[in-house]
Amino acid sequence: MENNELLQQVVAKAEKWLNGAYNEEAKAEVRRMLEAEDKTELIECFYKDLEFGTGGLRGIMGMGSNRMNIYTVGAATQGLSNYLKREFAGQEISVVVGHDCRNNSRLFAETSANIFSANGIKVYLFESLRPTPEISFAIRHLGCQSGIILTASHNPKEYNGYKAYWNDGAQIIAPHDVNIIAEVEKIKGPEEIKFEARPELIQIIGEDVDSVYLEKVKTLFLSPDSIARNKDLKIVYTPIHGTGIKLIPRCLKDMGFDNVIIVEEQAVISGDFPTVVSPNPEEPAALDMAIRKAKEVDADIVMASDPDADRMGIAVKDDKGEWILVNGNQTCMMFTYYILRRRHELGLLKGKEFMVKTIVTTEIMKDICNYYNTPLLDCYTGFKWIAAEIREREGKEQYIGGGEESYGYLPADFLRDKDAVAACALMAEMTAWAKDNGMSIFELIQEVYLQFGYGKEKGISVVRKGKSGAEEIQQMMKDFRANPPKEIAGSKVVLIKDYQTLVARNVVTGEESKLAFPTTSNVLQYFTEDGTKVSVRPSGTEPKIKFYIEVRGKMTSRADFARCESEATAKVDAVRASLGV
Repeated sequence: MENNELLQQVVAKAEKWLNGAYNEEAKAEVRRMLEAEDKTELIECFYKDLEFGTGGLRGIMGMGSNRMNIYTVGAATQGLSNYLKREFAGQEISVVVGHDCRNNSRLFAETSANIFSANGIKVYLFESLRPTPEISFAIRHLGCQSGIILTASHNPKEYNGYKAYWNDGAQIIAPHDVNIIAEVEKIKGPEEIKFEARPELIQIIGEDVDSVYLEKVKTLFLSPDSIARNKDLKIVYTPIHGTGIKLIPRCLKDMGFDNVIIVEEQAVISGDFPTVVSPNPEEPAALDMAIRKAKEVDADIVMASDPDADRMGIAVKDDKGEWILVNGNQTCMMFTYYILRRRHELGLLKGKEFMVKTIVTTEIMKDICNYYNTPLLDCYTGFKWIAAEIREREGKEQYIGGGEESYGYLPADFLRDKDAVAACALMAEMTAWAKDNGMSIFELIQEVYLQFGYGKEKGISVVRKGKSGAEEIQQMMKDFRANPPKEIAGSKVVLIKDYQTLVARNVVTGEESKLAFPTTSNVLQYFTEDGTKVSVRPSGTEPKIKFYIEVRGKMTSRADFARCESEATAKVDAVRASLGV
């Protein structure tokens, strides 16, 4: 499409806003963009509609069809309301509405609550910001049919988002996801959105849910004696300006830890995230202030949660007394080891338990589960798939933990999303237990490597922008399928899993087997003789193709750790070179 033609379309779309049932603030903003000499902003805001996808909405805030505002949020809520009324016809319908710390999150939450109520739906609206996992919990606790939270997770401050949940407290999957999308797409303008609230249908909730949720978290403890003996454990915690401040310090204190040191500068609730470039605990810089504080007080552990408190990052002291970051794979690995070892020691493994990980998360989890004769299920990336596995087995088997490499973990079955509140509680307990057993968390990581083999993981994103970039990414996936590597970094490929065809092929025997997954996905995996695993997939949200590399090694003593690290780093580089990335 020529630029001129695009501009004409954009202007026509913007003028509809000037003549439509939009408020004066929206019209003034659109008028400003129309009158500006430079039309870049206008084009960005109107060249397409912000899509309600399988994960809900996520976009930059502002006026226009491609921005997060009360109208795009309103269309999402109206579409969801229409679907709920169809799906639960003849029943009393109720929903939970929550939000995080971001700018406009309260406005969008209240707007959504008003729309649900205008559609005759009972609303439980949290009084102020709350962690995402508590929304999932509240849906189940209050017996609701659905729920939403306004959050853009760890995205930059310009963004906001809208996540929708079903009656089991999990993010929405098929068939409801595509059906809701269809309903949202039917909403063509503000005149089709019921904005006028019915206040009698809106109930404010807060402490009444907080206290029940925190009591539930306490049921997860496996080492209460260790907590009691190490109640002076020095825990440095940062919420990175987000919702974690509402519950995590309280949870740790309720457990008995009386030396929780909060990074006060980052305890200030702010959607501007003034002390960080990115409020993402995966980014080393996000933990800089917490590590400075930890050095100052000689802490035992540093914990951080992202703005909506569903993901947790940690830092620990290594054997030289230096503070290092622990990645999501290592955290998942430690949690798996701790839960299974303690359950085994306490006689709590009855043979009906299971755990879940995503396909790109470390295979060490599988080795630990095999050792304790506990099934570990693989699922696609995204916590909704972990939740789907729990749903399928509810009432028959017991879920005891699961997670993903991107810093998300859920050690509980009373909610259905990753949970930094419960993860921080478990991490604190595990630190106390390790101390009881003469170990730091760093030494616990080494302990797992000694027993189950060393592992190192590396994620690589190759960015290819624009239409030509998207085509290049598709071509790369086609090439990998048509000409799979025979070896990677000198080790023979022995197994290929293609999630687009749901076929696993043993390269040595030629034998093929079916992958038991609920739907297809454009992901390839290669496993080599020496234990290397490579996963390749295009990003669903960004112009990039992602490579997840895992290499394995043998560690014979704690002193061997540095050698394993160095060899693994070289091995990752060799894998990259052989893949051409």
